[in-house]
Amino acid sequence: MKLKKTKTACKTEPKPARSRNFIAALSYAARLHASQIRKRTERPYIGHLLGVASIVIEYGGDEEMAIAALLHDAVEDQGGLPRLREIRRKFGKRVAEIVDGCTDAYSEPKPPWLERKRAYIARVSRESADVRLVSAADKLSNAREILHDVRVHGVSVYERFTGKKDGTLWYYRALITAFRAAGNNPLIDELDCVVSELEAISSEAPSKRKTREDSCVNRLKPLAGCGKRLRTVSSGAKARR
Repeated sequence: MKLKKTKTACKTEPKPARSRNFIAALSYAARLHASQIRKRTERPYIGHLLGVASIVIEYGGDEEMAIAALLHDAVEDQGGLPRLREIRRKFGKRVAEIVDGCTDAYSEPKPPWLERKRAYIARVSRESADVRLVSAADKLSNAREILHDVRVHGVSVYERFTGKKDGTLWYYRALITAFRAAGNNPLIDELDCVVSELEAISSEAPSKRKTREDSCVNRLKPLAGCGKRLRTVSSGAKARR
């Protein structure tokens, strides 16, 4: 009896989620910002860049937008217009245009803070949808970090920033208004939620804020106990093996 030959499916390598260009941009950003930390913290700056890229991807941005997210502060903090030209050569016109749209200063020393922020607010609603998504992702990453730090350290956190508390809160609220003028989307809604929480916690009396923080800790205690029980079960299983 002759056996029928069956066709075997050719195995194909899975397509990488990100290309070599993205990996190159990640390496490039890490080198540019290697010695930079977040304002008055010990956090490496690259963590913020990764966070912004993650938000861009989460909210539907493509690879070039994610690359621009990794590089969005490179011009402002690491070289000005010559850096922008280098980014264009390395990663293309579209990436450079998005980075340019996220930049509010091209030289050191930078123009006065309020002047720069007012100018950026005035122009951001006229930027492309690509620029607005990356810019909003940057602001969401920043706002989340500030909210976390205010919860932990209180409103003294605002002393890190040139605009202090009132200027910082004004800037984020004004940006939300500008973003919404160009069109609403879930990313702007999330930014609005975080900034609203930041405004609320920043205006609370210290005693009320302490009560809120204690409440958060108490809600997390059962989760900590759950983790402990899981570790105990895991250790017991290993012992039985």
